[in-house]
Amino acid sequence: MADLSGSVTEIRAEYLALTRRKRLMDGIILIIFVALMVSGFMVADSRNAGGFWSGFHRFFDFPKEVLSEASQKVGELPGHFVQFLPSLIETINIAGASTLLGAMLAMVLSLLSTRGLARWPRLIPVFRRIMDIMRAIPEIVIALVLIFVLGGGPVPAMLAIAFHTAGALGKLFSEVNENASLKPVEGLQSVGASWAQRMWLGVIPQVAPNYLSYALMRFEINIRASAILGFVGAGGIGYELKNAMSWGQGQYGQAAAIFLLLFFSIVFFDQISSLLRERLTHGKKDTVSA
Repeated sequence: MADLSGSVTEIRAEYLALTRRKRLMDGIILIIFVALMVSGFMVADSRNAGGFWSGFHRFFDFPKEVLSEASQKVGELPGHFVQFLPSLIETINIAGASTLLGAMLAMVLSLLSTRGLARWPRLIPVFRRIMDIMRAIPEIVIALVLIFVLGGGPVPAMLAIAFHTAGALGKLFSEVNENASLKPVEGLQSVGASWAQRMWLGVIPQVAPNYLSYALMRFEINIRASAILGFVGAGGIGYELKNAMSWGQGQYGQAAAIFLLLFFSIVFFDQISSLLRERLTHGKKDTVSA
């Protein structure tokens, strides 16, 4: 009994020491993080033309000007909605095409980077690093390079968003693949099916609902991204918003209409995709449990 109580005491002491070390490391990391945030803010503030605190009282001046002018021209909003609707449709098309292209590439990359499913197991780290690179480069950087090469328009935006989407969805898809059962794959392999046939018939039917759920979520993100890329000349409603804001007073009614179009479209697609994701995930669970 003495030995047992002594071992329990030692385990408790080691646990408490480990907990103290963990708390100490967490505290040090938090202090370093706060110090970096404060120093970064101070450096950025010192390089501004004015200063954050000295100009903070003007933070709401621009929204106030936009709302004031838009409220005086409420009757013109329906006409602006009709005027900018084609640009909104172009933005949605960019997001849809880039999501589809990126999801297809992500599906291939995820299968090639999943243990037990990969066509070339030794190249799994290579494909994972490729997805890391695609995920790490912001869309706007890719779009700027493509605009320089291809010129302005929707094509650079679509390619830039698809490139980033492939990296982001590839990571999510590979995690889904880890939970797929290998029994159908082994059965297809035993009858001489090729790698593509094993993936298409043995894996994709298992993971398709989760693939689609993640793709819908990414579609929402890509609508926002395609609108932002319009500011750098990639077309769509973001380009129209940039022009309206560049003209300044007198065009703020158009800017307000564009903001409202973007807001309502994002809310609409967010609700639709949320309902579809809910049906895909929970609907499947209910069917299995039944």
